[in-house]
Amino acid sequence: MNPKVIISCAVTGAGDTAGKHPAIPVTPRQIADSALEAHAAGAAIVHLHVRDPSTGKAARDPALYREAVGAIRASAADVVINLTAGMGGDFFFNSSNPASGGTGTDMAGAAERVRHVEELLPEICTLDCGSLNFGDGAFLATADVLREMARRIQAAGVKPEIECFELGHVWLAKQLIAEGLIDSPPLFQLCLGIPWGAEATTETMLAMRNHLPPGANWAGFAIGRMQMPFVAQAALLGGNVRVGLEDNIWLDRGVRASNGSLVARAREIVERMGASVATAAEARATLVLKRQR
Repeated sequence: MNPKVIISCAVTGAGDTAGKHPAIPVTPRQIADSALEAHAAGAAIVHLHVRDPSTGKAARDPALYREAVGAIRASAADVVINLTAGMGGDFFFNSSNPASGGTGTDMAGAAERVRHVEELLPEICTLDCGSLNFGDGAFLATADVLREMARRIQAAGVKPEIECFELGHVWLAKQLIAEGLIDSPPLFQLCLGIPWGAEATTETMLAMRNHLPPGANWAGFAIGRMQMPFVAQAALLGGNVRVGLEDNIWLDRGVRASNGSLVARAREIVERMGASVATAAEARATLVLKRQR
């Protein structure tokens, strides 16, 4: 069991949740405020996507990231910022023209996927380490795209959080590490329950953990109603944890969550298990982060 657990909060995500929950953060200010609420409740790390303020849909405009990150930094809160670099890989099949993507497709090259990371220099950004069927569409991140992203992230001095949605992603990540594109110690996030990646089961998390390279830091989560059970599961297996409205919008049956309430619940679980929750400073030391701003 991990005696000092880092809690990360995924604040808003890119899913179609803005119309399903009135408190989903949409504007950069709302995203920043919700991130700070999560930090106050015990999250050492806040993981940020941005949304189009007029529609609530997923976005990747660097200006929106600039505003959200700027508001968090202006607060002087001691929190680790983790920016997604997972946008720009969504593909939906177009049956009438298979060579092109259908409605909802959003494809971008490596440089565009990390443009905001290179500008804003967070301590962490995600590196979604492989392609997979993702619901009714697909997420595309080929090995060559990931190599270029990893080079750019490394050159910027940012720690990649290697997001793995199935066991093959761990294998690909180890190849990138062997090629010198990811510095030690690597940081992994094991992402469970997303259709059609790794299932949210104990056996799956254990198998993925057992294939991580020696010395790796890792966290894990599951989506929906399995979010809190896998807070306990990840901590028991020696990992860190992630919660947040990106992955689950309910605190209890019929009770909508906030990011603060989800972090508070995760903290309670961790502490009742006899562990303690890491501060941002402790997370930086454990994960070997570079604070550039």
